[in-house]
Amino acid sequence: MSLDLSMPILVVDDAQTMVRIIRNLLKQLGFEEIDDASDGTTALARLKNRKYGLVISDWNMQPMTGYELLQHIRADEILRSTPFLMVTAESKIENVLAAKRAGVNNYIVKPFTSVTLKAKIESVCSGNIGNDTITVVR
Repeated sequence: MSLDLSMPILVVDDAQTMVRIIRNLLKQLGFEEIDDASDGTTALARLKNRKYGLVISDWNMQPMTGYELLQHIRADEILRSTPFLMVTAESKIENVLAAKRAGVNNYIVKPFTSVTLKAKIESVCSGNIGNDTITVVR
């Protein structure tokens, strides 16, 4: 599958170091339209103002977590089809299952490489919301 390198991507993480790492990995892959938000609340506001081809979000943030952001996106008629990739430092199976039930497209456990990120983005952008097999990769 060929990735659409022109699609805008929203990276959501409260750790600016992680935002910088993900942004650099995305740029290595050829993506140029990369925005960021420091929490789910800010991300939701950005999503209402711009159409993104992909959201890559951390799970643990305040005041709105990535999981809550995912729930808001899937409940919104306009945003619900936005591909969503959850990123977290925890690989608890209950979190993976909760994210899957909420409609996440795929899940990555930190740390990860550009190869893993590319494979996950290709999987997520295949258009099968809720139908992808989630694999936890370290």
